[in-house]
Amino acid sequence: MKFVKMDRNAPCWCGSGKKYKSCHQQFDERIREFELKGAIVPDRNLIKTSEDIEGIKKSAVINMAVLDEIGEKIHPGMTTLEIDEIVYNTTVKMGGIPADLHYEGYPKSVCTSVNNEVCHGIPSADVILKEGDIVNVDCSTILDGYFSDSSRMFCIGKVSEERERLVRVVKECVEIGIEHVKPWTFLGDMGSAVHRHALDNGYSVVREIGGHGCGLEFHEDPFVSYVSRPGTEMLMVPGMVFTIEPMVNAGTDEIFQDEDNGWTIYTADGKDSAQWEVQVLVTETGCEVLSR
Repeated sequence: MKFVKMDRNAPCWCGSGKKYKSCHQQFDERIREFELKGAIVPDRNLIKTSEDIEGIKKSAVINMAVLDEIGEKIHPGMTTLEIDEIVYNTTVKMGGIPADLHYEGYPKSVCTSVNNEVCHGIPSADVILKEGDIVNVDCSTILDGYFSDSSRMFCIGKVSEERERLVRVVKECVEIGIEHVKPWTFLGDMGSAVHRHALDNGYSVVREIGGHGCGLEFHEDPFVSYVSRPGTEMLMVPGMVFTIEPMVNAGTDEIFQDEDNGWTIYTADGKDSAQWEVQVLVTETGCEVLSR
């Protein structure tokens, strides 16, 4: 953090209209104490204002409504391209923009990752969901310049016990992550708790891809790892917004990228992968889930 000293009586940098001394001065000083001890701390541009938070929440209303719509309509025999069409149409109808569409050249409005696809599966008319499949639908929305991001796992018809358990455990990992988001502790405290639960259940967690800050941009700092150690990574402070989205593999944590499309990530051993994602706001006492 580049600490910029402010006049105590100047308007606070957060835009509240209050004097700095009665708004964020003590907050900044506390962050500075951690920084002087060698901790990684957030810059001011990662702290969301009350206006930002309201904007993100409105975006999240659309994001969650889209996932609800998918939940009602997903079924065996459906193509992942049909999912993409529902996402686009529902998002636009509600006044939003699919954040995935054209992001760094990505061709569709949503990511649909089936079975051994870890993430960034591209919707296609050739991918037909079958009874017993599991699929992650990762949806992101822009509304009035504010970004929301969350994903859900869907079981197609009756799935095997092994797949049902994987989907259940990764959701438990996310809930444990939510429980461990506490102000003035570290992302590594949360990430290590998530990792431990996955390992205790015989699974691995992808190392190269994790969560991220989100709100004013699609992907912001910090990178959020789920194979981290307690007391490491960035300090969590009130006003930070980021995603919790561990990618949990049934086998090895090793992955590879599709050379043809340049996007889809697969498990190296061909075994299943599952992911849930929520977007959280760090509060004074814990966190608030903004999108799930």
